[in-house]
Amino acid sequence: KELTVPTTIEELVEVSENLNGWDHNGDGEADWGFCLTPQPNYFQAFVAPVLQTTLRTCEVLDGEYDCSRGSQTGQNIFFDVDNMDPLIFNEGFKYAVELYWRFVRSSNCQEESLNGGKCDRKTAFPTGRCAGVISMPGTLTSLLEEGGKYAPPPENRYDNLEADEYWGRRAVFPGSKKVVDWTSSGTPLVACEGVKCPLSKDGVNYSPFFSEGGESYALNGRQSKPSATEAMWDMFTWFAELPVGEIPLSGVYRRSQLSDEAIDLLGEQWNNTVMADDLGNVLKEYFRTEKEGGNPVQDLFIIGFPQYNDALDLELHSNMIIKDMSEGGTFPLDDEAQFTERFNEFTNALALRYEEVHAQQDGGTLQQLELWRGALDLRPSKSQQDICSDLLATDQNAFTKLDCIKVVQLKDLCQSQKSDVEEYSPGACDTGRNSTVIIAVLCSIVGAGVLALVAYFTYKRYQSYIRIRKAHEQLMEATLNESVRSLHQLDYPLHLVRGDEFVDEGKLMRHEVLRNTHKLTVLDSLSDVDSFIAAGKHVVFFSHQWTSFTAPDPSGQQYDVMCTAMKELARRNGWDESLKDVFAWIDYSCIPQANPSTQNLAIRSLAAYASSATYFIIVAPETHHADLDDKCDLDTYQRRMWCRAEQVCHSMRNGTEGMYLAVDKVEPIVKVKNDHFEESLHVFEGELTCCRLEHKGMGACDRQSLVIPLLGLYGELFRAAHDGIKGGNTDALSSVEAFLKEIEKHQETVFPRTFQRVMWRKNKRVTEEVLLFGDLIDRMRARIKNGVGFAIDDEKTGTLSTKGSDFVRHGASDFLRHGVVHGASNNVHIETAVGNISEHMNQA
Repeated sequence: KELTVPTTIEELVEVSENLNGWDHNGDGEADWGFCLTPQPNYFQAFVAPVLQTTLRTCEVLDGEYDCSRGSQTGQNIFFDVDNMDPLIFNEGFKYAVELYWRFVRSSNCQEESLNGGKCDRKTAFPTGRCAGVISMPGTLTSLLEEGGKYAPPPENRYDNLEADEYWGRRAVFPGSKKVVDWTSSGTPLVACEGVKCPLSKDGVNYSPFFSEGGESYALNGRQSKPSATEAMWDMFTWFAELPVGEIPLSGVYRRSQLSDEAIDLLGEQWNNTVMADDLGNVLKEYFRTEKEGGNPVQDLFIIGFPQYNDALDLELHSNMIIKDMSEGGTFPLDDEAQFTERFNEFTNALALRYEEVHAQQDGGTLQQLELWRGALDLRPSKSQQDICSDLLATDQNAFTKLDCIKVVQLKDLCQSQKSDVEEYSPGACDTGRNSTVIIAVLCSIVGAGVLALVAYFTYKRYQSYIRIRKAHEQLMEATLNESVRSLHQLDYPLHLVRGDEFVDEGKLMRHEVLRNTHKLTVLDSLSDVDSFIAAGKHVVFFSHQWTSFTAPDPSGQQYDVMCTAMKELARRNGWDESLKDVFAWIDYSCIPQANPSTQNLAIRSLAAYASSATYFIIVAPETHHADLDDKCDLDTYQRRMWCRAEQVCHSMRNGTEGMYLAVDKVEPIVKVKNDHFEESLHVFEGELTCCRLEHKGMGACDRQSLVIPLLGLYGELFRAAHDGIKGGNTDALSSVEAFLKEIEKHQETVFPRTFQRVMWRKNKRVTEEVLLFGDLIDRMRARIKNGVGFAIDDEKTGTLSTKGSDFVRHGASDFLRHGVVHGASNNVHIETAVGNISEHMNQA
């Protein structure tokens, strides 16, 4: 029989059974089918495609199922999300157990488990006796790589391949053509088709269960010592920046490894493009989200996870399958009656062990249910009281089993769920004949206390007013302090690309690709930036607009203009034409693209990046947007809020002396006009994508993230003018005053006090007025006039001077920037957000 790569678990078992008994390594002895290490996660990979078909309800659009926007189904492979019953009493689970048992019987376990031995894929596979192997992606690399730790040597393989083929291939774990129908009574096992199986491919349901091994770490930001926090942060960032081939843990993967560039680099490192492509294909399937049409299975990430796994391992393997294998595999799987009896014994024993694990945890089964719903991120979220109220109406046996009577008061539910309460506990809502007396007594008490209550609430209202006012003052002061501090630290290191390497790449390269090939220069603090520039290096900040929703410069026109501009800048200034002393900053290459957490840190530092650059080039050639087919040019660039913000952050620190326009190759760079900043100053009149999308799924508007950096830059500017830029010159002072004059003329639009934000809450469109700068500009001016505006007391950097002379650099028109004295510490500082007024009320 001709065998093909199995696409279903049914085919996987048949292939393993058919290959069992063949001589795979040419030693003349019968060998095995697929090899494995019997453990819970491999069994659960068999269960997943049978039990989980879709995480959301689906609708039909253009003849196809769209399951990305419907309500959540709560499907998973472990516990019912309504009552925490284990999902083991159904035909689908029974079907998966039978297939898995057959699979193990044809594996290495048929010999290795005899006489109490251990069957292990890591020791079995190198012998060459395995027709295949199932393993998670991390360890699988060591099994398939030539010379890998667990790979069979050539003499133990029967290779009959063409020159461009490779013996060790990997594929996505198979799906199933049979699935559980959770919407029908009795949850029967049905064929994978139609609405029962909306995400299927060619009648096969795939549900990747990516239960990879590894390690996890956490920080207690409030209690950890600063040195411990910094050490852990350094380790986190080190892991995040390692290329896949150098990761010390075998099973650590991330989305950045799915790019074509990353896979190509991995192929070069392994010297095996086939293995690299196979890994990329597998990870792309495993990492597909719901919105991308994926059906990923959530592991049991709740307290007690090891105990639940141990319970399954004991009952499934030790007490059933491996026990049978150690006895020679004599259990009659083809006898339906005997198999059903043995299956029932297994599931009943497993259910009891799960209940024991529930009981061992604080809060018992009900607490575990709440945690499990949270791990699945089910919406709307439910408290234990909500869960119990629902169970009282739908499943009173579960209400009793979960001991809900300790969580809810039945009398409290009499008004909203009277019939349910009476059904559960007859008479619980009957107040009795004494109710009239009780009401009379209560009314007399209430009547006597009315005057006292009025006085009390009046006093509490006054106290609340004082507390809110104090909290508001604390919040404003904290914001001012943070804005000053933002001038002297980076939340994420500044990454730069050396000029010659930027030109040699031939296009804009993704951050992770440059990182993995060690082509990024990293400056950890602003003091490092100052030293870097003082050593004769030149930092060029390229500001541009993306011309596609998914790529920064699909046509390559902007990149060509950048290269030409950089070369022209070097020529005009007499720099080394090799560009080895020129370093470029460009968002796509210098901000993380794959990791949202580190990306947000870098975006928070964007103002510091722009203001730290020695030169600023606006890149705006006329081109077309790849997705909208709209024209993109200097006009559309200037309408973008982030583009304006970058210009302002640079010009408020450096003036416009080092700012250029680059719009074509004919005239590579043109100095901006002296009054160029006047339009850019109106940052908050620019366009934002988050506002266009009405902040759906977003917690805040991008406008709010710019308050702290722009407030700090304004304070620095005002302080310099107030102190007369001592040690500077008339040109520098007049430039500063020109900025301040323009700001003062249009303060309400340059620094809006509030703005109108449109958001969506509970599927309703809401417009609200949100505080932006408020009176922060006036407060900053008052601070500086009182001589306390820029005093920062820090145990590592010392107290920074409040004198304007610190901000003067030698040269006639050098404005403010590169005389700033930054702290000398190279440590990574993790700062908390300023917070909101409720947090400061708690402190107050």
